[in-house]
Amino acid sequence: MSAGPNTPGALRHVLGHLLTPLLMCVGMGLAYLGAFHAPAPDHLRVDVVGSGPSARVLAQTLQDEGAGALDVRTVADRGDAVTALRERSGFGAFVPGAHPELLVASASSDTTAMAVEKVFTEVAAAQDAPLKVTDVAPLSDGDPTGQGVFFLLVALSIGSYASVAVIGGAGAVLPMRVRALLAAGMSLVVSLVGALFAGPVFHLVDRGLGGLWAMAWLYSAGILLIGVGLHTYLKRWTTLGVMVLFVMLNFTSSGGIYRPELQPGFFASLHAFWNGAGFVEGARAHVYFDGHALGGHVLVLLLWFLAGVALMVAAGVTEARRAHAAPPRHAARPVHGAADRAVPERAEEVEPTGPTGTAGTPGAVQRADRTGAAEGAEEEMEEAVGV
Repeated sequence: MSAGPNTPGALRHVLGHLLTPLLMCVGMGLAYLGAFHAPAPDHLRVDVVGSGPSARVLAQTLQDEGAGALDVRTVADRGDAVTALRERSGFGAFVPGAHPELLVASASSDTTAMAVEKVFTEVAAAQDAPLKVTDVAPLSDGDPTGQGVFFLLVALSIGSYASVAVIGGAGAVLPMRVRALLAAGMSLVVSLVGALFAGPVFHLVDRGLGGLWAMAWLYSAGILLIGVGLHTYLKRWTTLGVMVLFVMLNFTSSGGIYRPELQPGFFASLHAFWNGAGFVEGARAHVYFDGHALGGHVLVLLLWFLAGVALMVAAGVTEARRAHAAPPRHAARPVHGAADRAVPERAEEVEPTGPTGTAGTPGAVQRADRTGAAEGAEEEMEEAVGV
């Protein structure tokens, strides 16, 4: 049996759409494996407590043997070391002596605290002394690994960028101001769901839930506004675009699994200004570190939000210009003779036979246009949900 007349076109259509998941596969592999496959310290700031010659010798020895892995300094006393940990300018402090002690702040990053503990366990073992570990900023009981905030980030991100496909695709016929209101409303819903997960449901945080919700809303709104604005320009490639921005580059640079001190330079550099890092580090600062440096992280979220507002405005202007420049859809054609018959430009303009056949009427054309738009929106949403 031979293939139907539409088979080649349908096959090209499917192959064209398979390009998107293929690019997602390649992008996710490069991003996640590139960021997480071999975590190793890179200029990780640690302190040695003491001002005498032995403390300075130990600090210099660790610095030299680390070959760039550690950034070792000395501090005068234990109080200064605790302050550095509470201000997140250091990630471990070793107090040498007959009973050595290691100070860490697991709330800053549990994986970083583990990396520091591994280093100084070996130092204490070389001195044949057991190491006491003191956590000066412990995590909440509901988030013992400290990665609950990261998985909250994942939930917020998926709820936000999947909504972009719906608002940008199925809602493309709506005015831009209506889409902007839908984006703001959906970000509110997503952030409230996130606050429920963080508080009453899983108890990821035991204080500061209101501030966490505010940052969740700002984070979600930024994604939705940027995504809906991008849809005007990227169309069906919007899903891939927001995946690159808010999954591939976002999750890997957020610091939720590994802080930048344990990552390659590219992802470490993104940590300074990407929105996921703004949320994760802002949540940590707000909940565990008395708001120290919180303003900088909130500023990052605010700038992404403002970028989304600007992109929505630009998209609205672009759509208005396109609508103004577009020719009428059903312009009258000149008739050159009585025997001449106008040839329809599109298949939906051909009038079928039959007493009720009116496919060439404006209403039928509009229905065909809406059907085509709905099919395109459905394909886009399927791609988003499939990810």
